[in-house]
Amino acid sequence: MAGQSVDIICAGHICVDITPPFEQGGGKDDGVLLKPGALLFVGPPVFSTGGPVSNTGLAIRRLGQRVLLMGKCGEDGFGRILINYVKQEAPGAEKGMRVVANEATSYSVVVSPPGVDRCILHCPSTNDSFDADDINMNLVKWARLFHFGYPSLMRRMYVNRGAELAKIMKSVKGLGVTTSLDMALPDPGSAAGKADWEAILKRTLPNVDVFVPSAEELLYMLNRNRYKELRKASQGGGETLDHLTITDIVELGETCIHMGVAVILIKCGKHGVYVRTAGQERIKRLGNAVPKDVTSWSGRELFQPCYKPRAIKNTTGAGDNAIAGFLGALLNGTTLEMALRYCAAAGYQNLQSLDAVTGVQSWGETTAFIRGNPPLLKPHLDLSAWMHNRSERQFAGPANHV
Repeated sequence: MAGQSVDIICAGHICVDITPPFEQGGGKDDGVLLKPGALLFVGPPVFSTGGPVSNTGLAIRRLGQRVLLMGKCGEDGFGRILINYVKQEAPGAEKGMRVVANEATSYSVVVSPPGVDRCILHCPSTNDSFDADDINMNLVKWARLFHFGYPSLMRRMYVNRGAELAKIMKSVKGLGVTTSLDMALPDPGSAAGKADWEAILKRTLPNVDVFVPSAEELLYMLNRNRYKELRKASQGGGETLDHLTITDIVELGETCIHMGVAVILIKCGKHGVYVRTAGQERIKRLGNAVPKDVTSWSGRELFQPCYKPRAIKNTTGAGDNAIAGFLGALLNGTTLEMALRYCAAAGYQNLQSLDAVTGVQSWGETTAFIRGNPPLLKPHLDLSAWMHNRSERQFAGPANHV
């Protein structure tokens, strides 16, 4: 592969996902509850890869991009399942993977009853030992875009105030490759949850071009008091993001732009997706994947509502797939408005599949879906002060300069 160009390298967290299908419902309405002593009948396990390396990487390959996966696994049974799955889904993409002896492959058991948010039992293993030496810079230098995911679930990425993560992103950015970073919400009681994430982001984000976290993750890392308020408000029923406001999102976006990112994309669950971009000079320094029309990507603030799902088979990987839609659109040279539509469409497609990979369709099929299906026009957020663009089915905020 050395000496050959590749569109995107997806690096960071990867694992084997084991998902037991529920044969009967899963929510309170049909009486199936996950509780001690209960015997729940499930179908044959669905094995797939999990984590952003595979979820985003394989999804973006389905959208037509040339992809290399750069994760780490062991020489064990789960490792063989992982590598074989990647070979089957994306032949050649496994050439960036590192397989090591005497370490167990990371795996997750995904408990995802229909109509109920998933619960994940996770073993980190090789993800905790992943460091800068597991990044093959001889391969990275041929890429247009480098996407790193879930450092908050990888021990060496958050210890020492994120020194290893900052080192990786700075090295990649120094090659002229566009950089992208995704996060995951750590367990508050874990070492990752107790890390100084504001300090880690201040150290890392100056070398991140596209930052794609969720609102919940960013609130936890940058505004812990507000995060606790939303958590407390949700204890009476619902989810943390149910009580999110557009002010919360805008403040998070502004903070990340001030920290140095060029594009901040915040996933807001059922509300939709928020994007804020820096000025023209910062967008010009995006690297190998710089947009064709720099002006149209500069100084923007937009909100994209979700597509209304007909049914939700599984929520695992929806955010990773949405990112694949956005990054795929960036690599294909679309407008920012269309990139948001591909983001929403890929996230929607993921909900129609039991695993975290196979829901996303080809670029042509996704384009046809976008043309034939308008997004949900009534976001759960109060956007009354925003301008509604009916042709794009999006909302433009006060900081939008186009």
